[in-house]
Amino acid sequence: MTSRNKLSFVNATLRGFAGRCPNCGTGKLFRAFLKPVDRCANCGEIFGHIRADDGPAWLTILIVGHLIVPALFMVEQRTSWPEWVAMTFWPALALVLVLMLLPRSKGAFIAAIWQTRSAGSEIS
Repeated sequence: MTSRNKLSFVNATLRGFAGRCPNCGTGKLFRAFLKPVDRCANCGEIFGHIRADDGPAWLTILIVGHLIVPALFMVEQRTSWPEWVAMTFWPALALVLVLMLLPRSKGAFIAAIWQTRSAGSEIS
């Protein structure tokens, strides 16, 4: 029995963003970097049937692009870094941001799909 109807969409999504079970907020949502658990170890809610597909990658690219590009323009206008520094720093920063945001956005997508019983969730 889930308490999905009592839980707000925002609260469930924030729990997923934190990598926690959107139902109880205690159990882990992932067993590996991007591999969701089949069911919550705490409350038993099933997540193995939920497919987030390309949504998390799209959201991650959108956020990282909107952070990196303005920062790149502002910094490059005000500094005179050697080209090798810029060509090392900006891709490294983008990679770090992607690795930080991708599991969080996948957790948010899984929680949103779970909460709304949307397409991508084969169990209704």
